Amino acid sequence: MKPLKTEVEFATPWFQILAKTMREDEAPYYSLKLPDYSAVVALTDEQQVLIVRQYRPAVERYTLELPSGLIDPGETPAETARRELLEETGYEAAVVENLGPMLPDTGRLANRIYSCFATGVRRVEGRVPEEGIEVLAWPLDELARATLDGRFDHALHVAVVMIAVLKSRIRL
Repeated sequence: MKPLKTEVEFATPWFQILAKTMREDEAPYYSLKLPDYSAVVALTDEQQVLIVRQYRPAVERYTLELPSGLIDPGETPAETARRELLEETGYEAAVVENLGPMLPDTGRLANRIYSCFATGVRRVEGRVPEEGIEVLAWPLDELARATLDGRFDHALHVAVVMIAVLKSRIRL
């Protein structure tokens, strides 16, 4: 089923609110159109995964997340993962693999998150993480514990980790 009509109700550089008319006699259905983004499970040669700790105003607290960011026009999900890894953590990867897209919230959000996996991850001499970001290097068992006890609780990033597990890139 396709909408009869789609209108942009509100727009910012970061998102749009869309009103979609599905049937003539019904009120519009509202959704958010957001850019696609990539999140990366970045694994060092020591079998540690990089985690970023940063303050998130939306939830008014510090969160523990995977390196991630919006996909720029003309960029592939793997290129975004590589760029964000370097910008956010000061680390680079020898190999970045796109493990595929997921839909973050089929009820309201019109975008995709791409799961990426990086290996050969190492710190770049002279590079520092983005301001306001603390970089943690966790053994895989710590990532599992942090997920279970709620410290690592970004649901989409937990899903990205699960994709890496199910595709046999890591074992928790």
